[in-house]
Amino acid sequence: MARGWEALLRRWREAGLIDAETTAAIEGWEQAQGGSKRLTLPVQVALFVGGLLLAAGLLLFVSAHWANLGPGQRFALVLSVLLGLHAAAAAVQPQFGRLGLTLHGVGTVALGAGIYLTGQIFHLEAHWPAGLLLWAVGAGIGWELLRQWPQLTLLALLTPLWLNSEWMLACNRLLARRPGGISLDSPSIWLVASAGWLLLSLAAFNGGGHRPGATVERQVPLWLGGLALLPAASSWAGLSVSLPTTPENLPLNLRILGWSVALGGPLLLGWWLRRRAFWPLGVATGWMLVGLALPHVSTHSTPLHYLWWGTGALLLIGWGVLENHPAEINLGSAAVALVLLGFYFSEVMDKLDRSVSLVGLGVLFLAGGWGLERWRRRLVSRTSRGAQ
Repeated sequence: MARGWEALLRRWREAGLIDAETTAAIEGWEQAQGGSKRLTLPVQVALFVGGLLLAAGLLLFVSAHWANLGPGQRFALVLSVLLGLHAAAAAVQPQFGRLGLTLHGVGTVALGAGIYLTGQIFHLEAHWPAGLLLWAVGAGIGWELLRQWPQLTLLALLTPLWLNSEWMLACNRLLARRPGGISLDSPSIWLVASAGWLLLSLAAFNGGGHRPGATVERQVPLWLGGLALLPAASSWAGLSVSLPTTPENLPLNLRILGWSVALGGPLLLGWWLRRRAFWPLGVATGWMLVGLALPHVSTHSTPLHYLWWGTGALLLIGWGVLENHPAEINLGSAAVALVLLGFYFSEVMDKLDRSVSLVGLGVLFLAGGWGLERWRRRLVSRTSRGAQ
C-alpha cells in the first residue's frame, strides 16, 4: 500500500494541481529523507505502554531498596532518576521525538514522587498540598521549556487538585478546632469543590480546542474537560439534592473564600481562553446557583430537579450549536438521556406494575432513543455545515 505522502502526491498530480517536474522533485526529496517518519499505531501503543512499565519498574526498584539506604543515598537516588530520565529524553529527542516526549513525561510524573520522597527523607513539615503545588510548578516549567502535552496535562490536573486539597485541609483544620460541628463528608463542603470542577470542565471543554488548527494549548483542555464533564455534572447533581434543610455551621469567611475560588477561577480561565465568547459560562454559573435554591425533601430529588437538570442539558446542546461544537452536542444529548432515565426510575417506575414499568422502559429506550438520536444527528449536521 502506498505511503500517505505518495497517495496525496498522486491525487494532486491527477487533479492537475502540480506538474510532472514538481512531482518528481517532491518524490526525490522524500526518498532522500528515508520516507515517512510518522509513527504507526503499534509503535505509539508500544511507547505508551513502555512509558508506564518504565515508571512502574522505577517505583518498584526504589521501594525494594529504600529501607537499606541512608538519607543521602535516598536523595541521590531520587535526584539521579529525575536527571537520568530527562537527560535520556534530551539525547534521543533529535532522532526519535516521540521517545523523547515519553521520557520527558515519565520524568515529570516522577517529579511528584521525588518531591514527596524528599519531604519524607528530611522529615520536612507535613503540608501535603504544598507538594502538589511544587509538582504543578515543575510541570509548568517543563511546559514552558519543552512545549509538550504531558507537561501541560499534568499542569492542568495538578493546579485544581492543589486548590481542592487546600480547601479540604482548611475545612479539616476548622473541624478539629470545633468538635461536634459538621463532618468532613458534609455535602456543604464537597459542594464547593464539585462546583469548581464542573465549571472548570465546561471552561476547558469550550476553550476552542475543537476548531480546525487548534494548538496543543487548546486541545489538551478540550480532552480533559470532555472526559470530566459528565462525572462532574453527576457529582454536582447528587450533592445539590443532599444539602440539609437547615444551614450548616460553616464560617462565613471560609464559605466566601471557597465559593470565590470555585466560581471565579473557571470564569477567569474561560475569559482567558475565549475573551468575549465566554459569556455562556456565566449562564452556566447562574444555572448552577439557581439550582441550589430549588426546594427538596430530605436527600431525594424532585421532578423540579429533573426539569432543571434537563434544562441544563439543553443549554449545553444550545452552546454546542452556537459554537459549532459537535462533541458538546453529543455530551448534551447523553445528559438528556441520563436525566430522562433518572426521572423514569425515580418518579415513574415504582408507581407502575412490574410488567407495565418494563414496557414503559422499553418504549422509552426505543422511541426516546430513536427521537433523540435523530435530533442529535440533525444538530450535528447543522454544525458541520456551519463550520465549513
